[in-house]
Formats: sequence, C-alpha cells, structure tokens
Amino acid sequence: MSFRLQPAAPARPNRCQLFGPGSNTKLFAKMAASSADVINLDLEDSVAPSDKDQARANVIEAIENVDWGTKTLSVRINGLDTPYWYRDVVDLLEQSSDRLDQIMIPKVGCAEDVYAVDALVTAIEAAKGRSRKIAFEVIIESAAGIAHVEEIAASSPRLEAMSLGAADFAASMGMQTTGIGGTQENYYMLHGQNRHYSDPWHWAQTAIVAACRTHGILPVDGPFGDFSDDEGYIAQARRSATLGMVGKWAIHPKQIALANQVFTPSDEAVAEAREILAAMEDAKASGAGATVYKGRLVDIASIKQAEVIVAQSELIAKG
Repeated sequence: MSFRLQPAAPARPNRCQLFGPGSNTKLFAKMAASSADVINLDLEDSVAPSDKDQARANVIEAIENVDWGTKTLSVRINGLDTPYWYRDVVDLLEQSSDRLDQIMIPKVGCAEDVYAVDALVTAIEAAKGRSRKIAFEVIIESAAGIAHVEEIAASSPRLEAMSLGAADFAASMGMQTTGIGGTQENYYMLHGQNRHYSDPWHWAQTAIVAACRTHGILPVDGPFGDFSDDEGYIAQARRSATLGMVGKWAIHPKQIALANQVFTPSDEAVAEAREILAAMEDAKASGAGATVYKGRLVDIASIKQAEVIVAQSELIAKG
C-alpha cells in the first residue's frame, strides 16, 4: 500500500440514478416515489433550448415542494460551452433550499471546467449564507475528459461522483456507432468461425474507476439507450459492477429495478463474504496469515474484498 492512503468514497447508496427532464413536471412525483437512490433532474440534453428557462423554474419549484425522502437530489446543469449554465447555477443556488444535494456538470474535459463551476458556487454560497455545501458529480463524455480523467477526479473537494456518458463520448472519439452503451455489432474477435463480442467501453470505465478510487469518488456507469433490452442492460451493469462501479443510470423507470438488482450484493455473496471474514479471524487467532476456504486460498487481500461486499450490503440496508 502506498504511504498515501486511498480515501473512502462517500458512504451513500448510488445503485441507480434516475433521470427526468426538467420540462416534464408530471414525472417529478413519480421519480420521488421510485426506488432509485439518486434523482437527476435534467436541464441539459433532454430539454429543448426554448424550454430552458421554464425547465429551470420547474426544477427550483420541485426542489421546494416535492417530497424527495432520503434520496440524493441532483440537477444536471447545461454544459459550459452554452449560454445557459451560469444562470442554472445562479438560480438554483439563490432560489432553492438546502434540499438540493448536488449539481451534475456535463461534458467535463479538464479540471478547469470544474474549477469554474466551483468558483461560482462558492461565491453564491458565501453571499447567500447557504448552510450546506453543494456537492458535484461530473460526466466524462469526450476524448479530452478521458485523457484528463485523473486531474478531473482531483479537481475539487466537492466532487463525489463521476459517470461515463457513452453517447457523447462515442461521438467525440469518432466511434462508428449510434448506440448508447452495450455491445457493438462490429466490435468483435474471430475464433475459428465464432464471433466473440468484446466490450468497447471497458477501457474507459476502468480508467474512470481507477481515477475515482484514487481520489475517493463514486464511479458510476452511464446510460443504456435501448430500454427494451433488459438482458443487455443487466449484462452491461454486471460488467460495470465487476469493474468496481457502484451504480448505473436509468433513462426509463423499468431500468430502476434492473440497476438495483445488479448493484445490491446478493444474500449468497454477503453470506460468503462474512464466512471469509470469519475464516480469516480464526486463522489470525492461530497465528496464520492465510487459510483455505472452500478449496481456495484466502489472505489479507481477501479480507479487503469481502469487506467491500459486506459494507455495500450494510449501507444499502440503512438507506
């Protein structure tokens, strides 16, 4: 282990982030009543330019008047390359209550993007005397974003979560696909006469997870565009969970249960993790640094892996 210890990520459930456009007020109560851990009210891509002002007003009113329970409440502002983002930040922080937990910054390409929003937020908080500091989450959606992912992860103490935005990322990279996440038909290997489809998002997700874990941030998988394909969503979510991501976006209500299913450790996994911890306690009591569990070696590294699963389970149970 490095002398500089890896910081812990925020201790909160983040299995599913449910998105809904700020222009559609009919969705707000349904989103609040859902089983998603995080609600993202959107002012960016899902809102037409002519509806930006009204959507912002809708979201501010909803922050005040909708009962969001214990969910993490986040608003995705417009990108820094637009004329809308500064007004999003100013109005949200000057006109809404402390119930707002986070601002999501899209299309972050460098640490300076986060710094710009941080400077504005900090000034407004001081001027208005806000009692709770707003947290940030960012989306990596470009070649620049993935190239600068670690400096972005280290950019602000406000930063709590980072997601991969597959569609804009694919466009920025010049990838030949129109799909949002999932297996790509032309990304395969041949073995004899059989095709083996690889995961084109794997390397970017791994880079995000490494940057996030280095700096104590929650790594989150982004959208899966084909909401008619439950199996495809689950497959991608399982790959993400295996890599170390803590949750996934839902762009349709039916995806909430799928995300919660994948990112909630199963009873069997939790039971096995507890058994490994117990076996290692017995080994330590006898002076051994390792032992055998179900025919395989377990040691101190196994304890750390098992503790992750148990901690996830206990955090979700509290939530």
